[in-house]
Amino acid sequence: MVKICCIGGGYVGGPTMAVIAYKCPSVVVTVVDISVQRITAWNSNQLPIYEPGLDAVVKHCRGKNLFFSTEVEKHVAEADIVFVSVNTPTKTQGLGAGKAADLTYWESAARMIADVSKSSKIVVEKSTVPVKTAEAIEKILTHNSKGMDFQILSNPEFLAEGTAINDLFTPDRVLIGGRETPGGQKAIKVLKDIYGQWVPEERIICTNLWSAELSKLAANAFLAQRISSINAMSALCEATGADVLQVSHAIGKDSRIGSKFLNASVGFGGSCFQKDILNLVYICECNGLSEVANYWKQVIEVNDYQKSRFVNRIVTSMFNTISGKRIAILGFSFKKDTGDTRETPAIDVCRGLLGDQAQLNIYDPQVPEQQIHKDLSMPKYNWNYPIHPVSMCSDDLKQVRVVRTAYEATKDAHGICILTEWDEFRSLNFQKIYDNMQKPAYVFDGRNVVDVEKLRQIGFIVYSIGKPLDPWLKNMPAVM
Repeated sequence: MVKICCIGGGYVGGPTMAVIAYKCPSVVVTVVDISVQRITAWNSNQLPIYEPGLDAVVKHCRGKNLFFSTEVEKHVAEADIVFVSVNTPTKTQGLGAGKAADLTYWESAARMIADVSKSSKIVVEKSTVPVKTAEAIEKILTHNSKGMDFQILSNPEFLAEGTAINDLFTPDRVLIGGRETPGGQKAIKVLKDIYGQWVPEERIICTNLWSAELSKLAANAFLAQRISSINAMSALCEATGADVLQVSHAIGKDSRIGSKFLNASVGFGGSCFQKDILNLVYICECNGLSEVANYWKQVIEVNDYQKSRFVNRIVTSMFNTISGKRIAILGFSFKKDTGDTRETPAIDVCRGLLGDQAQLNIYDPQVPEQQIHKDLSMPKYNWNYPIHPVSMCSDDLKQVRVVRTAYEATKDAHGICILTEWDEFRSLNFQKIYDNMQKPAYVFDGRNVVDVEKLRQIGFIVYSIGKPLDPWLKNMPAVM
């Protein structure tokens, strides 16, 4: 019986291991984490992350061939295959600060694996890591092997939060990278046979280590690039009177382009896009490829521009001042169907509004109040460092109220900002909302979820990303 241990019970490790256990009943899977709180949640009825379909998968396998434990060293020592799914945040200080990935957790995990192992193992990179990380990990394990054989594989995840379980059940591809040696090829086959229990063979791609590592960064960079491209077009659409929805539909019909990731918005977020592109920029710079680095850096710059442009539009639309005005924030997670707030555009938008002394009422159906306060008070890049202390006494937080419904958020508000495309926001009773707001009443739709003309008929002044401007806004500049 194959024993798998996964170090790290976060957004990647937890769901991935749950699906492996579900699809491979003869494999024993244990997820380990040093966080007692996180493991306790995995063993409870309230899982530590929200992901549609995850709850049913976990409950089907938990206690049978899926286990969650804080006994890290014990289960690593017993495992045949060790997945490592730990944080690889952006460095906050030292060489490469603000761009390079911090591999502290990865190196600690590798040293622990070497220290506790009493048998040969396959060690699988599941975290997104810089190219050549496998080589560094290989050196650590080899120099501490005590005669055991460690084979390193790269098996990057390609999950989209909100659809992760479906992505795992029916993946576009499973990528496995390994050494082109007899030992490396044998290890690839072991992992391929596990995925092969439910993934068609033609969807399992085997490469060398470096191609697998770079493919993950490249995939995220290309997806983020598409979002920044359509967001850049949204600014031009507003300036010219074009409609970005019509433009994206037209270009998406081109089979060479396709329609995915062409939805204009207030900006991209999540745990991967910005972090991985910054990492890619750093790798390019380290290899003397400054022009390539600048190209990918522009993807981040356009994303930051889109968020600041949205804030500027709010301020200029409301007589160039929002001081003391109540703004309803609908949605705080970086996308619908997840409670994840890492790098969510809502953080930068809210901070921009707070900087202009606005009063915020924030509602999100999945993000708890404590998380919202934490995100708004935490320095950039520190969200992925749980060991860092977080100050919760920022003066700006006195201007923030976290509420339980969209109607509570919008009551007596001067304006509404839609920052996450939750389905419930499409079906709100906007007449009721309008009647309970200050006038003039504004809607700033950062996700293009509302019926603009219907809201204008009610009486709202509506700004929707990339759409022809409301007559009220036409003579008001987007940037002061």
